[in-house]
Amino acid sequence: MARVAILCGGRSHERAVSLRTGARVEQALLAMGGHEPVLVDADEHLPETLRTGAFDVAFIALHGRGGEDDQVQALCELHELPYTGTRNGPCGAAFHKARAKRLLLAAGVPTPEFITFSEHAIEQFGAGDVREEADELGYPLVVKPARSGSALGTRFVDDASDLPRALIGAMSYDSQVLVERHVRGRELSVTILGPVGGAGDDPAAEPRVLPAVEIVPRHADWFDYESRYSHGETEFTCPPIGFDDEVLARAEAAARDAFVALDISGYGRVDLIVDETGAPWILEVSPVPGLTETSLVSVSLDAVGIPLEDLVAHVLADALAQGATTAGAGDDETE
Repeated sequence: MARVAILCGGRSHERAVSLRTGARVEQALLAMGGHEPVLVDADEHLPETLRTGAFDVAFIALHGRGGEDDQVQALCELHELPYTGTRNGPCGAAFHKARAKRLLLAAGVPTPEFITFSEHAIEQFGAGDVREEADELGYPLVVKPARSGSALGTRFVDDASDLPRALIGAMSYDSQVLVERHVRGRELSVTILGPVGGAGDDPAAEPRVLPAVEIVPRHADWFDYESRYSHGETEFTCPPIGFDDEVLARAEAAARDAFVALDISGYGRVDLIVDETGAPWILEVSPVPGLTETSLVSVSLDAVGIPLEDLVAHVLADALAQGATTAGAGDDETE
C-alpha cells in the first residue's frame, strides 16, 4: 500500500481551486483502494511534514506559486520523494508565460507575438516604452501576469487608454508582465497524457492527446476566473462542433508539439486559439492543471469515458517510474 501525500492548498491566489483538486484526488485514491491518501496543506511546515511523514510518493495538486514554479518539486527532490507531474526545471519554465513562449518559438510552435516588462523597469523608466511597444504590437492586446494561473490578473485592452489600468492589475499578481497580441477566434483546450516514465529515448513513447474541448463562456466576454470554476457559467463542447477535421487535427497537433517542447510529463493542459483562417496559436500550457468538477481536464476525461481514477493511477505510475529526479531543463534563464 502506497502512502500518498496529496499536496494542496498552499498560499497562492489559487488556494481554493487547489483544495478542490486535492479533495477529488483523495476521493479517487480511496475509490481505487490500495493507497493511503493523506491531504497535506502546503504551509510553512511542509518541509518537516515531508521529512517525517513516511510518504512513498507526493501527488502535487498545487496550482500557481509554490506548486508550478519548481518550489515544491525541488523540495520533493531534496527529500528524495517521488512526485507527480512535470519535473523541476521544465515545470517552472512552463509556468512562466514569457519563458514558455520563448521555448515554444524556439521549437517552431506558433504562439502570439508578445513583449514583457518588469515592474522595476516601469518604475525606473516610466510607461512610455510600454506604450510604444504596445502600439507596435497593435491593439487589441491581452495583458497578463507572467507567473499566475486561472486567468487571475488578466485583462483585455482595446486601446492605449486602457493599458495603464491593465498593467497595474497584472502587477498586483506578479512583478513581471506579459503583453500579448490578441488573436480573435475560437478557444480550445487540449488535455495530454504523457507516457509513463517520460519519453526518454524511446520514440514509440508518444503522448496521448485527448479530444479538444471548445470553451464558450455564457455570461462573460472571455474565459475568466468565474467562468472557469462556477457551475453553468461556461459551455464546454467536446469534440468541438463545426470544425473542419483538418483544422481540428492541426490544433491538436500544435497542442502536442507544445507539450513536447516544454517537456511536460504526467499530464498537462494546452490552451489555444484557432483564428479565422484555421491557424492554431498556443496561449498557455499548464503543467499542473486543475481536476475540479468543472475543470477542462475533467471535461476531456468525461468525453472519452476515462474515470478520474484512471488518470490518477496513470500519473502516480509515472511519478514512481521517474522517481525523485529532475529533468534539469529550462531553468537556466533569468528574467
